[in-house]
Amino acid sequence: MTLSFLKRRWLRWTLLAVVLLVAAAMLLKKRGAPDAAKTAAAASAAPSAMEFLPGDLYTVGSGELRQVLPLSGALRALNQASVKARVAGEVQQVLVREGEAVKEGQVLARIDAADYQAKVDQARGALVASQGQLDIATQTRNNNQTLLDRGFISRNAFDTAASQFDIARANVDSARGALEVARKALSDTVVRTPMNGLISARNVQPGEKVAVDGKLLDVVDLSQMELEAPVPTNDILKVQVGQEVQVAVEGLPQKVAGRVARINPATQSGSRSIMVYVRVDNPQGLLRAGMFADASLTLEKKAQALSAPATAIQVEDGNAYVYAIENGALARRPVVTGMQGRAGDGNAVEIVSGLAAGAQIVRANLGIMRDGTPVRVLQPGGAAPTTSAAIPAQAAQAGIAPPAPPANPSTQPQGR
Repeated sequence: MTLSFLKRRWLRWTLLAVVLLVAAAMLLKKRGAPDAAKTAAAASAAPSAMEFLPGDLYTVGSGELRQVLPLSGALRALNQASVKARVAGEVQQVLVREGEAVKEGQVLARIDAADYQAKVDQARGALVASQGQLDIATQTRNNNQTLLDRGFISRNAFDTAASQFDIARANVDSARGALEVARKALSDTVVRTPMNGLISARNVQPGEKVAVDGKLLDVVDLSQMELEAPVPTNDILKVQVGQEVQVAVEGLPQKVAGRVARINPATQSGSRSIMVYVRVDNPQGLLRAGMFADASLTLEKKAQALSAPATAIQVEDGNAYVYAIENGALARRPVVTGMQGRAGDGNAVEIVSGLAAGAQIVRANLGIMRDGTPVRVLQPGGAAPTTSAAIPAQAAQAGIAPPAPPANPSTQPQGR
């Protein structure tokens, strides 16, 4: 048996095996065709459904809608004062600390008054001396007046006595003024608060020496606060004094109402923005100076506007539409929109026409959604339906089309 004979025999058996495999494959394909046709028919007969949680849907209703301009900035006290030393000297007492409440006129600190008391005594003595000089000059003038009337002295002598009287009276006035200045300096050694408020800073301690106008303490009145916020120049024409502002401060559960009180007439160097000042009442003292706040300035407000979340509005070729839930299925509904702004639950768009109050719509764009697709609404924590047509809303949000049901329904997974 030669080598060529063995090769020919091996080739014959290989060809025979290939022919048998091809025939078997064609037979299996022919038998599986009816099952595939049945599966496709079943898929076309039972359309896929989309599942939604209640939070994925929104019920259209009427409410307040605001067109707002966002602002941000720091709060500061409307009324605040820096208490400074009016006289120089050594601080003997500081009677308050940061955070303490004070009333107008309350004593805050005391400066050593020994030198100023001595100056008062000196000025008082000078006043007494000048008063004595005035008494002598007065008596001399009166006597010379009598002598002049009787012709015993000349007019010249009387005029000299009258001049001495005027000088003595001027000296009394000067001494009285010096005494008042000394008394004022003495009283300034007792430092008092100029208004009601809270001590926000204590800049001096007992034993320190301070100069005139040396800063001692800071007092703030928190009953009224002011938000200073920059506004771009292209938006400033929309802002007017008296407009309502909703102020949100980190740490406070609710927003605080305020109003535009002032508008700066000049732009800020560098940013070219214009500062707007919002007045905020703070009767309970919850707000503090320096807190950062985000605010919404109301440019326009509608009390009863039919609105939908901005995320629910979709636009195609310039036409707006939403997906509504009607008779258990998705329905694409064209809408005419109006003012954009903020409602109680976030950004919203006014619905002028196309929907009625009470309509249920899909809250957000979940990707591929088809008009007429059946809808199932799942209860939170409940089991998902066991039908093979169900598709999770998460898959739709990712833009995945509903898959075809498996050939054997008994093997489908339970729930989502």
